[in-house]
Amino acid sequence: MKRHLACWIAALGLMTGLVDAKPNFLLIVADDCTYNDLPLYGGANAKTPHIDELASKGLVFNQAYLAEAMCQPCRAELYTGLYPMSNGCAWNHSASRPDVKSLPHLLRPLGYRVGLAGKGHVKPAAAFPFDEVAGFDKSCVRDPTEAHTLTGISEYMKKADSPFCLIVALVEPHVPWVMGDASKYPPKRIKLPPNIADTPASREHFSNYLAEVTYMDSQVGDIMGALAESGKEDETLVLFTTEQGSQFPGCKWTNWNTGLHTALIASWPETIAPGQRTDALVQYADVAPTLVNLAGGNTRNRFDGTSFDGVLTGKTTKHRKYVYGIHNNLPEGPSYPIRSISDGTYRYIRNLKPDELYIEKHLMGGGRLNNPYWATWVGADPLTQQKTYELVKRYMRRPAEQLYQSQLDSYEMNNLAGQPEHAEVQARMSKALDDWLKTEDDPGAAVDTPEALKAARQGKHLYGKGVGAVELYGAGIAPK
Repeated sequence: MKRHLACWIAALGLMTGLVDAKPNFLLIVADDCTYNDLPLYGGANAKTPHIDELASKGLVFNQAYLAEAMCQPCRAELYTGLYPMSNGCAWNHSASRPDVKSLPHLLRPLGYRVGLAGKGHVKPAAAFPFDEVAGFDKSCVRDPTEAHTLTGISEYMKKADSPFCLIVALVEPHVPWVMGDASKYPPKRIKLPPNIADTPASREHFSNYLAEVTYMDSQVGDIMGALAESGKEDETLVLFTTEQGSQFPGCKWTNWNTGLHTALIASWPETIAPGQRTDALVQYADVAPTLVNLAGGNTRNRFDGTSFDGVLTGKTTKHRKYVYGIHNNLPEGPSYPIRSISDGTYRYIRNLKPDELYIEKHLMGGGRLNNPYWATWVGADPLTQQKTYELVKRYMRRPAEQLYQSQLDSYEMNNLAGQPEHAEVQARMSKALDDWLKTEDDPGAAVDTPEALKAARQGKHLYGKGVGAVELYGAGIAPK
């Protein structure tokens, strides 16, 4: 009798432990990788066997986006669940508001260890107090990238005292493109995307970029191997994402689809059905509330995004109606503010200074880190290389409004704005964008000024929620 009672008590304790168990979270973040350069999303060149394997075990999001196609703003959005104007990081190389709460603040009270290995690129430290985990290069511009080791992340995963949330932020395929074996991608055999001019220099650099994509894929395989070796694979939600687009014209630093659209794979054995895809519309701001919700925390009134846990578990196939985008060009070049919105089918873009030339100093400036293929674009003969000339013009001279049917035109080469048959869609999207800007207290062009950027770097944000900028928007500072 005593033996049966002891077994019953042990079983009850095990059941209670299962009920109370919280999942681990592993976020793997690539750096500057255009989503549809991956074969998973139709890429014609790159070989990514480890990413493909991860996708086969989980759920692929066809429609995942971030709000700003630059490293620091998109990471701040990912870690806080707040849009750029809400968390304060609305420019690259700036800072979030000092009182912003991120994953360490949100998950530690729920019993989690929250660590980051690799690239940080978020400020201030008080807003992003991650445990520092060794093993992966922190510098995205080192030549060559330091070899990674798995000891740090393995030890972090194996600790038995509490569940973990671990971010492994890789630095590939960010420039300089020097890692991997470029001989696997002969330049003459590459199929270039339609938004990249076909010059010998473009082909050479695209080859080097593809080699880094494959090198990054090998790192994903090593990280997943470390998770399997830890014995915690079955109890861990893995999210893999590629950040914004690569450093080619029309990708990073833009509000086009190839800038804001990101890859997103979710794997969680026994919880997420393998080999699935979803068209549910999600955004980086939705990730933090999803993790907090799965950890048993309160997500009410804390985020701009909302939890998509129902999509992960197959309870729903839809999430949000719109995803939103912004761009402030300082300090990457002269002021050139952009705002955008997408419903997954159409994308509407509003360029707030359409009379100005768009200039991005890293991409267009040449130099060791900036891959000087741009000179071969602008040096092309407009009489014999008309397509190259048109791509230069597309990049540097943009109309006040752009509308694309992104599902059919993923590189967004055909602007439908102003066409009568698309007038209703354009008006609806424009109105929805206005509504979001007002909600965010975003005055538009006034944000992309030296004064606003300087204040943000000093932790004294001039615009965004809670600082009264909505009155400025009403006064017409943001062109419509």
